[in-house]
Amino acid sequence: MAAGETTQLYARVSNKLRGRSTPSLLDPLLAMGFPAHTALKALAATGRKTAEEAADWLHCHRDDPSLDDPIPQEYALFLCPTGALLERLQEFWRESRRQCAKNRAHEVFPHVTLCDFFTCEDQKVESLYEALKRAGDRALGAFPQAVPLVLHSSISYLGFFLSGSPADVIREFAVTFAAEASVLADCAVKPCTKQLHLTLAHKFYPHHQRTLEQLARAIHPGHACQWTAALYSRDMRFVHYQTLRALFQYKPQNADELPLSPGDYVFVDPSQQEEASEGWVIGLSQRTGRRGFLPENYTDRASEADTWVKHRTYTFSLAADLNSRKDGDGGSRQNAEFPPPQTSRSFSSIQDLQATARRSVLVVRHGERVDQVFGKSWLQQCSTPDERYYRPDLNFPRSLPRRGCGLKGFESDPPLSCCGEFQSRAAGAALLDSGVRVTSVFASPALRCVQTAKLLLEELKLEKKIKIRVEPGIFEWTKWEAGKTTPALMSPEELKEANFPVDTDYRSLPWACASVKKTGRKGNGSWP
Repeated sequence: MAAGETTQLYARVSNKLRGRSTPSLLDPLLAMGFPAHTALKALAATGRKTAEEAADWLHCHRDDPSLDDPIPQEYALFLCPTGALLERLQEFWRESRRQCAKNRAHEVFPHVTLCDFFTCEDQKVESLYEALKRAGDRALGAFPQAVPLVLHSSISYLGFFLSGSPADVIREFAVTFAAEASVLADCAVKPCTKQLHLTLAHKFYPHHQRTLEQLARAIHPGHACQWTAALYSRDMRFVHYQTLRALFQYKPQNADELPLSPGDYVFVDPSQQEEASEGWVIGLSQRTGRRGFLPENYTDRASEADTWVKHRTYTFSLAADLNSRKDGDGGSRQNAEFPPPQTSRSFSSIQDLQATARRSVLVVRHGERVDQVFGKSWLQQCSTPDERYYRPDLNFPRSLPRRGCGLKGFESDPPLSCCGEFQSRAAGAALLDSGVRVTSVFASPALRCVQTAKLLLEELKLEKKIKIRVEPGIFEWTKWEAGKTTPALMSPEELKEANFPVDTDYRSLPWACASVKKTGRKGNGSWP
């Protein structure tokens, strides 16, 4: 990058930061009629990014009974790795959870804690950002290009210890930030001055220690890394609560129930559930601030840090690079906080990763079939004399897709029950948590299988990226179907019209076509 380009980059970053200053963010909220103390609370709760995000937060929290309470956020400063080292750490996170179950380290992202959580008044958060900038600028010249990491293992802890003079420089940075925060933002910050560490696993089962150590040895501390100081905040009221994430939408049936949308976070106090019936919990929605009952099976456990808010970052290697190539008037004091750069991979590194990646085939059975619950006569229980579908039981599907042969086609090609849909979503959520990378999906043409594949993709957040390849060769009708006639299955075109993300351009494998012809399968679909 030429010196002139560096100066232009500085100007863009500086202008962007000036646009985030307190007056430019607060004034639009005051003009909308919001009181100053609630507007400042909204800005702190959203990381002071834009006035629009703060306004949306205030709109969602209009019924929050604690909106006017002077409860500040809690803040903490972490040193976070990026680049190749972060990729290896995240790979360890996924593999350790898959092989050894979840432990306390999975509650938070890979980091080195630089100070304990502390409170900061909403109107002084901007000064806290200035404290981070000043501390970063002061440590910039001495910040180590490489940070030595030494693996340490015990019966309940596994992690890297930071050692040598680089660790002293980082400790001094933490002390400087604490001092600046005390002066500028009137915050009582306790820096971490003892042994700095990056936790890999904590409070795990003792018999998993050897497996975790083997996984940790695959992480080479010498991997390229840009270290970033990141300022996070959390709601101090829910530190010891369980965090749940909504999997499905729920519309309240009573006034004391919480509405849920997929992705909502709910804080639950396990010690205050006496009023809740079996299968229900009392929680408080992070999105709205409202408290109420919710069905527990509509949620899944989330990690503690999922609800934390990132405020500002200071990336040392990037700041040093810009400072070393400054042009003209630029000086080290110009180094403000920089957003962490997106990690770019070279073409060769992608090839190396693909070469070492382990490829597997996951075989997933479909969810519960409606005929398995309500018997062979299930269709008669849910159809009117004029062949219209209605829902006689909550475990029946909410609706049926349209098909050329009408309702009669479902007799030999039954859909999933509602429980089957839940099972499919739960399996997809488990795959997402495990970190499995899915590149293609094949499904039997049976409706229940295509439904299962669609729900799995939705939970994996891949429904818009991967299409289902409907493969008739994996349909086991000769073993699982009791009827003497071959079932009539929906064609790819019919499935697509019913909003299933199928690949209509996919052509079956030759052996699959031969297998289907040999069985004499007939249906209303057109298969190659």
